[in-house]
Amino acid sequence: MRKANLRGTNLREANLHRANLREANLHEADLRRACLYKANLRRADLVGADLRGADLRGADLRCANLVGTDLREADLRGADLRGADLRCANVLGADLQGAIWGKLAED
Repeated sequence: MRKANLRGTNLREANLHRANLREANLHEADLRRACLYKANLRRADLVGADLRGADLRGADLRCANLVGTDLREADLRGADLRGADLRCANVLGADLQGAIWGKLAED
């Protein structure tokens, strides 16, 4: 599903365990309580997406566009967020233990 156009799609509670969603358009998608465990979301467009309560443990979110994304109560333990744009994202109650932060030296 690399580069898939899933803009505005209802993927609530979907099992996307280890899915390859690299560069996918998930703009304003409903991913509430979705299982995205170890999913590849590198460079994905998640602007305005609803990821409340989603399982993003170990997910690759490098350089993902998460502007305005709702990540309340999401599980981001061990997620790679290097280079991700989290401006205006709501992370209230999200578990960010062990998440990897910072800039990428080279992409």
